[in-house]
Amino acid sequence: MSEESESLAGPLADEQARGVTPDRLLHTGASDEPTPEDVVLASGRDVTPETLEWARRKLAEEGRSALDRRLP
Repeated sequence: MSEESESLAGPLADEQARGVTPDRLLHTGASDEPTPEDVVLASGRDVTPETLEWARRKLAEEGRSALDRRLP
């Protein structure tokens, strides 16, 4: 994930309050390698130590498609 602050204000805070993950928090594209955080967020889950471990396993098993399969 980027080094930018993840604090949200305005419309982005409203999206997060409704449980919507802002697009800028999801990283996908040919030049990016998905992170465990990306897979967790794409699956609609909260980022916790348990879901990060689940995502690490999925990335190890499925590679990049672990993220692609979970994006809407």
